[in-house]
Amino acid sequence: MQHKSPHERPVIGITMGDYNGIGIEVLLKALDNNRILKICTPVLYGSMKIVARYRKLLDLKDWFINTIPSIDQITHKKTNLVTTWDTKQVEIQPGSPTEDSGKFAFLALQKATEDLKNGFLDAVVTAPINKHNIQQEGFRFAGHTEYFTEQFGQQDSLMFLVSERIRVGVVTGHIPHQEVARQLSAERISRKLQLMLQSLRQDFGIARPKVAVLGLNPHAGEDGLLGTEEQQIIRPVIVDFKKQGHLVYGPFPADGFFASHDYRRYDAVLAMYHDQGLIPFKMMAFDDGVNFTAGLPVVRTSPDHGTAYDIAGKGIADEGSMLAAIFAAVDIVRSREQLSTTDTHSDE
Repeated sequence: MQHKSPHERPVIGITMGDYNGIGIEVLLKALDNNRILKICTPVLYGSMKIVARYRKLLDLKDWFINTIPSIDQITHKKTNLVTTWDTKQVEIQPGSPTEDSGKFAFLALQKATEDLKNGFLDAVVTAPINKHNIQQEGFRFAGHTEYFTEQFGQQDSLMFLVSERIRVGVVTGHIPHQEVARQLSAERISRKLQLMLQSLRQDFGIARPKVAVLGLNPHAGEDGLLGTEEQQIIRPVIVDFKKQGHLVYGPFPADGFFASHDYRRYDAVLAMYHDQGLIPFKMMAFDDGVNFTAGLPVVRTSPDHGTAYDIAGKGIADEGSMLAAIFAAVDIVRSREQLSTTDTHSDE
């Protein structure tokens, strides 16, 4: 990775995702925000022709984008676009996922990942994809989280949903509910908890993070009456982390924990499965929530919503979550730079 001075604006790559969803609309609306160019240099990955079609379709403001063939030709203080495919024969079909929209979503992701690996980007923000039509040679994953984890050689990562009000990570992610209990183990919970604690310190600047761990079963098992995972798997992990000096508490019954607003007392919450954590998170932070892949040597964020085909092409998609994802990427890059500088000085 190339070293960048903390005084330079971070270079943030942004993939276009499935162009038949709301990704390009929220991207264009977000990048029209005057604050963006003051804090980073955005680099889109995709097609200017697709951008132009959406501008015309949605009557969006026409502002300058510097179109380039490769990342080494970017202009700082401008919005740049790296062309990743030739779209002469491609038409947009808002609301309808197609084979082409999946193929080109992957080409944009692939090129941005390459530039991130080579140190040209400080972070990548991914617009929503369709997890079905993007499946092809080079992408056999349940989603972006799993893709980036494999691409950067990590055994594990943490799907970490973050906002100003609440942060939620999940032990199990994109798997069927019937697999959740089978895949829960003390080792897996410990790994996710460690990744969360590390991220809170490294990426969010919290020196002594305080974390709540949820149970798996209703009422957190009711002392074994409604399930034994809490007693046999989850609680022993929490006890072990406490012995190591970490501020980790639980397991809490998920319904009462969120209903009583107990999450406000903690820096983050570790949920056992996807919907247990994401439903309350999205109810509280859907408009400005960010999906962050913690535990990677690189920074990757995304909006906390999907392609939203039902409103694609109608001009009503809200850019708040995309804007928050860009701001979060910049903040995390800065936090890591600051921590690296502090560690370097402490070693001198």
